[in-house]
Amino acid sequence: MATPGTASADSDSPRKLRVVMAQLDFLVGDIPGNTELVLKATQQAQEQHQADIVLFPELCLTGYPPEDLLLRPSLDLRITEALERLQQANLEPAMVIGAPVRSGGLLYNAAVVVEKGEIRGQYFKRCPPNYQVFDEKRYFAEGRDTLVMEFKGVPVGITVCEDIWKDGPLEDAAAAGAQLILNLNASPYDIDKQARRKALLERKAADNRVSIVYTNLVGGQDELVFDGGSMVVDHAGALAVEAPQFTDGLFPVEFLCEHHCQPISQPLPEEPSLEANVYNALVTGVRDYVNKNGFKSVVLGLSGGIDSAVTLAVAADALGKDRVRAVMMPFRYTSSASLEDAEAQATAMGVQYDVFSIEPMYDVFMQTLAKPFEGTRPDTTEENLQARLRGVLLMSLSNKFGSLVLTTGNKSEMAVGYSTLYGDMAGGFDVLKDVPKTLVFRLAWYRNSLSQVIPERVITRPPSAELAPDQKDEDSLPGYDILDQILNLYVERDYSAEAIVAEGFERADVERVVRLVDINEYKRRQAPIGVRITERGFGKDRRYPITNGWKIGK
Repeated sequence: MATPGTASADSDSPRKLRVVMAQLDFLVGDIPGNTELVLKATQQAQEQHQADIVLFPELCLTGYPPEDLLLRPSLDLRITEALERLQQANLEPAMVIGAPVRSGGLLYNAAVVVEKGEIRGQYFKRCPPNYQVFDEKRYFAEGRDTLVMEFKGVPVGITVCEDIWKDGPLEDAAAAGAQLILNLNASPYDIDKQARRKALLERKAADNRVSIVYTNLVGGQDELVFDGGSMVVDHAGALAVEAPQFTDGLFPVEFLCEHHCQPISQPLPEEPSLEANVYNALVTGVRDYVNKNGFKSVVLGLSGGIDSAVTLAVAADALGKDRVRAVMMPFRYTSSASLEDAEAQATAMGVQYDVFSIEPMYDVFMQTLAKPFEGTRPDTTEENLQARLRGVLLMSLSNKFGSLVLTTGNKSEMAVGYSTLYGDMAGGFDVLKDVPKTLVFRLAWYRNSLSQVIPERVITRPPSAELAPDQKDEDSLPGYDILDQILNLYVERDYSAEAIVAEGFERADVERVVRLVDINEYKRRQAPIGVRITERGFGKDRRYPITNGWKIGK
């Protein structure tokens, strides 16, 4: 449908249209707070940037993803109140916002245009996604109509997120005369996602001869991180404007519109390295999870190993040194190198640091278990007891001081079950849950390139859980360079065991790794959530039954 807008400008000269991309961090469920953020941003866009249109992210009034909050009986009432509040403000710029809107008894993921105290148009998302982390069809009906409105005489089409990834919605808007497409997004981060977005927008813009404004959400929401990276592509498919990733703010762009809407290009941000990009995602995820859930501080076990070292660095960078507590909990197998390196890093980062030996507690437990364990040999039971004692200490500090426990397991370990239930898995948030071990090493080198905080020996010496004498991770696992490749093929790309063997890997390694992944689903179900950085993490992405009879093979 076409909706008339404001009056046309002088047709003898190019019409100017100023759009502000509101790349902001919204709190899921806080509809009144999010509404006030929209109003504040619009006022700022008007005063500082003389905005004609302010484009907000998808479902900004509820935050994204609102999940089953969308099923709450009071949802419609709260959204109605929010929309009335936006209209009452009677602001000059047009606000293009995202909100759940009910029409004809069905709920839609909508873009709502509020201009000068009125709702001037509504667009219902036509392609609600239902894959990976998305399950929008659980909540939303599919829209069917096209919306093209005039702003200062410029025909502008509106679409929502997934609509631009599918054929149809953008093409229909262009066919209806749109010279400019506004696209509201809540597109979660994963490695290389921004490059895929750019390629898509450049192709869509060039194919349809329309410029595209792509505004994306920024911030962390449980396991998801939204990286922003809002951008503008011109009608020839050239990237003209790009907002920095992981930074909230208002980003204006001016268009000169005649036969086409041509954005005035701006200097593009420097392309970040993969390591910098992932590190920023982790920092954003930790910062927002801790702050949005009201935790005063975090506590973690600092072992002198690389996983806890990188976790500590991320936590301190996300929250500041005064909100981070690191605890070394040595045992008889803890090396002097681990003790020295943990203290060195804690000192370098300026965080609170404590040392609590678990040896006395371990001895008491073993005395209590002496009779039932009589006649048995030491095995992983005694190793796991060490990890569980550490978990009890950290959880006690959490309870007493209101600190969130950060666990330190990486994706490689979580995949194969190289972790202890109610031990090193005990906590509220796993920073490295979706980070393969080989990438953990790269992140450590990257963080040290900013300032030297992780002792080099932590990065270079062979990884060890130090739960037994002279223990090394690779005593019980393939080398991480091999393990991570197998896991990538099996977990993220769904290769079968036979297909992985055909890629050149040893059959024994493949079958062992695949079996470990399969039998440890029960552990992952009980693990804390963590930041998602890959296309397929252990969480919303991958939902396998714990009890199943699926056999390794083709």
